[in-house]
Amino acid sequence: MPKILIVGGGYAGFYTAWKLEKWLRPGEAEVTVVDPLPYMTYQPFLPEVAAGSIEPRHAVVSQRRHLKKTNVVTAKVTRIDHASKTATITPEVGEPWEFEYDVIVVTGGAVSRTFPIPGIAENAVGLKSIEEAVYIRDRVLTNFDKASTLPPGPERERLLTFVVVGGGFAGIEAFAELRSFASALLEYYPQLTFDETHFHLIEAMGRIMPEVSLETSHWVIKHLAQRGAEIHLDTQLSSAVDGKIELSTGETFETDLIVWTAGVMANPAIVRSSDLPVEERGRVLTRADLRVGDEDDFVPDAWAAGDIAAVPDLSGGGVGGYCVPNAQHAVRQGKLMAKNIVAVLRGEEPKEYFHKNLGAVAGLGIGSGVFQSGKLALTGLIAWFAHRGYHGLAMPSWERKFRVFWGWWNNFWLGRDIVSLSAVQQPRASFEEFAARPKPPAAAAPAPAVTSGKPAPKAVKAKAAPAGAKAAEAKADAQPVAAK
Repeated sequence: MPKILIVGGGYAGFYTAWKLEKWLRPGEAEVTVVDPLPYMTYQPFLPEVAAGSIEPRHAVVSQRRHLKKTNVVTAKVTRIDHASKTATITPEVGEPWEFEYDVIVVTGGAVSRTFPIPGIAENAVGLKSIEEAVYIRDRVLTNFDKASTLPPGPERERLLTFVVVGGGFAGIEAFAELRSFASALLEYYPQLTFDETHFHLIEAMGRIMPEVSLETSHWVIKHLAQRGAEIHLDTQLSSAVDGKIELSTGETFETDLIVWTAGVMANPAIVRSSDLPVEERGRVLTRADLRVGDEDDFVPDAWAAGDIAAVPDLSGGGVGGYCVPNAQHAVRQGKLMAKNIVAVLRGEEPKEYFHKNLGAVAGLGIGSGVFQSGKLALTGLIAWFAHRGYHGLAMPSWERKFRVFWGWWNNFWLGRDIVSLSAVQQPRASFEEFAARPKPPAAAAPAPAVTSGKPAPKAVKAKAAPAGAKAAEAKADAQPVAAK
């Protein structure tokens, strides 16, 4: 039975395995998914997780629960040798081993792309994983707790200043959701005022959200400005050492939270450790039918999709002629790739991937959003409903859909949960602080001193008093003392 190895369990990998389970006949192939995380993250929900609008576990999909016919391996693929059709799998605990496969599917996704700006590696956080979103939410809540106990001044201002770098869809959604979150928190912190909270978005280009029209992007800027947020266009971040922001415009201020959303790159840990062809931007060279290769030739039994793959955009709307790295493409590519793999196994020809972008939708905080489809643009509440409706229904499995919609419904009546669980980053700290520890062993008694070569004198034992004397002494003690 052919062995299909899927490297990466994100959008493309998860949907490929999910649909292979549906379309493969019993015994037709054995499917294995290898990913260091046991779940798929629905990344469009990360801004809402960071703003406390969605519970973190509701924004992820368990691989073992929903891939019931697939072998799920929680580990890393550290080497792909397609010439010999072997992959090195390295678990977190234990020794690496060689996995022999017949068909490989590379869907390792992307990671945050950063630049060598002083202080970014040490102080910033990305927004590509559920863990990062939870960290951002807890940091905002913890900063409000700290600031409420401080008098007005530089330290309080630093705790209430938040920076997002990158004005694409991910950056704007995170920026707007955090602004909405902070405004809602002020109800519970009477010591703080709206004017004390500062939000800065830094964008090197002259506009934000290139996926929407220029007019719509201007509406977003104006809308956020009315909510007390500041967007710096044509501005570069020069330094962020110790949280001190220095901009190319000369402006400086201090912050305690920097969120980096300025671009992604194909997962280098997978791309650089394989013998598959790679294009100039570091992505796996992929054909329109999702087989690895170029227009003239392909690598047999090798497939790729998602953010790690350079898939030609046949609709003509892609940047540089390739599909942009987003969830919309990754999901559809994963579904088609499953069909194409089954077709090739049965001796049929694969189909080419073609998807014309129908529009873009973004949430800008509770009750506000933006939607763009061609020349049609919607803003405000109706666009916010479109955003939630689209992504809520796009969440894989009805089990996950129900959890997300149920959470939104609860929040509508009960409000967002504002409990910070930052202590989970060091869960044993309190236990260690008060845990009893063994006492150090007692020091040994010093040896007796020896003088002039003579042994030390023996201790003299006191003689016990006769029994009669003891009785008389006790009787005398019992007599009252006479006055003299």
